[in-house]
Amino acid sequence: MAVTGIVVSPGIAFGQAVHINLHNQTVDYRLLPVADIAKECKKATKAIRFLTSHLSHCQTQIEPDSEHFHLIDADIMLLEDDDLAEQLKNYITRFRFSAVVSVERIFAQHAEELAQLDDPYMANRSNDVLCLGKRLMSAVNGTLQWDVSKLTDNSILLAEDITPAEFATIPLNKIKGIVLQTGGLTSHTAILAKAAGIPALLSCQFNTHDILDGSPLILDAISGELHINPAPDTQQLLQQKSEQESKRRDALLQYVDKPSVTRDGHPVCLLANVSSMNDITQIEHSGAAGIGLFRTEFLLMQVDSVPNEKQQYQQYCDALHSLNGKVLTIRTFDIGADKEIPCLSQQYEDNPALGVRGIRYSLQHQTLFTTQIKAVLRAANHGRIRLLFPMVNQIEELEQAFELIDWCKQQLVEEEKGFGELNVGIMVETPAAVLNLPHLLPKLDFISIGSNDLTQYTLAADRGNPELVKDYPPVSPAMIRLIKMAVDTCKIHQIKVCLCGELASDTKLISLLVGLGIDELSVNTASLLDVKATICNGQYQQFYRQAQQALGFSHIEQLNQLFS
Repeated sequence: MAVTGIVVSPGIAFGQAVHINLHNQTVDYRLLPVADIAKECKKATKAIRFLTSHLSHCQTQIEPDSEHFHLIDADIMLLEDDDLAEQLKNYITRFRFSAVVSVERIFAQHAEELAQLDDPYMANRSNDVLCLGKRLMSAVNGTLQWDVSKLTDNSILLAEDITPAEFATIPLNKIKGIVLQTGGLTSHTAILAKAAGIPALLSCQFNTHDILDGSPLILDAISGELHINPAPDTQQLLQQKSEQESKRRDALLQYVDKPSVTRDGHPVCLLANVSSMNDITQIEHSGAAGIGLFRTEFLLMQVDSVPNEKQQYQQYCDALHSLNGKVLTIRTFDIGADKEIPCLSQQYEDNPALGVRGIRYSLQHQTLFTTQIKAVLRAANHGRIRLLFPMVNQIEELEQAFELIDWCKQQLVEEEKGFGELNVGIMVETPAAVLNLPHLLPKLDFISIGSNDLTQYTLAADRGNPELVKDYPPVSPAMIRLIKMAVDTCKIHQIKVCLCGELASDTKLISLLVGLGIDELSVNTASLLDVKATICNGQYQQFYRQAQQALGFSHIEQLNQLFS
């Protein structure tokens, strides 16, 4: 038997089924005898301590500078909140509910309050709260099913969903594949699975009751199929396919040191997307010419306070040292209410996607912004750094940012601190940014198209919503025309164009992007050699003809057929 799903991270995996975050508990809704109330209160307290300790232990298995480390902190903070302990005690004492029922009711109520806020980010947080509640119910019953220490070395994880916090606790060396019933191509889990190089299927509607823990599975994350209890002939065929895939991956190693140039001599610079120092140290053998996107806001997610100028300066210098002369593109803190950053005081927004985020946040919090700029300027004295401003839409924002750069330089002169010069660019993430490029480009050295957000804002479709994936894909006639408009405007001003969204990691779309005139692609490291091979084995003239053909299409299905 086989079920299908969306391939978000390619590969073939053989393993055994392991269901996670099911947390199906036997819940007794009968009222407690009065004599048992004190005992249930103790059970609740003990469960909170146990789960908190378990999560803290999981943190020790993760790199401290990992982009996910802070997500576990969010769960721990909720568990350690005095209000939670008091609520549980009141529910048990006043209503004579058991500890399990009290946990279920309190977390369901909290999740419902978040869901009612009509905010996509808070709705996702609602799911995280429900998941944590189920884990705490398991802890009360002494059956914490999300126990990563029990995973075997050939586990294929099956779940409805995996939150970023849960993903952070997974010992990736034991995981062969991931299959989820939910999720889209640009969801958090998709991006995390790609970065980890783990074969993964999302939006796979398997029936939980058809797959027992320990059942043999083959995950074909090339064709998009999960084979359950596969027959011998299926195993043989997929084993051959896996061996061919392994040989293909080995063959890609020949491209590590090759220049990224098409067969007819057209160069395309390939760079890497990173979120931490741990990511940076891994790009040496990836074939990248440098870093095209360093998401520096993740530096704030694992700390209790904002790093000062000296600490940030040291981090950027460490990154430059690891790159051995390659370019480092630092995106300034991309902060907004859509990202939880514990060390900052962030205000709730009804619609954070359209709120104070990116450059807007930086300009409203100038001390935070100038501290980072001074650190970057000082680090630029020791290597090649490009500075990238996120979410710039209009000339006034850019002018104010440059005024602050000049102020930072003056401060460094007065403090007798050396600094270097920067190439400055912006993230192009909205139609407004594309339309305003003629006014913005005279002040810039490059731009970077953020295709994930540009798709979301162009199509008015949440990129994390699995129900919208088919009808509002990342490649559509409107998106292609916007990218082409941005490229043509940059060519007039002789400005280089980079693209750093998930489109850049899709080998089927490389011909389109290169054919449209993109100069640089910034890619997740797991896909970089695949992308380089596609470029090296292709011809620019053919890429160009395909792109021109795509520009003439009016339907998404036409594009799907062209780039299938």
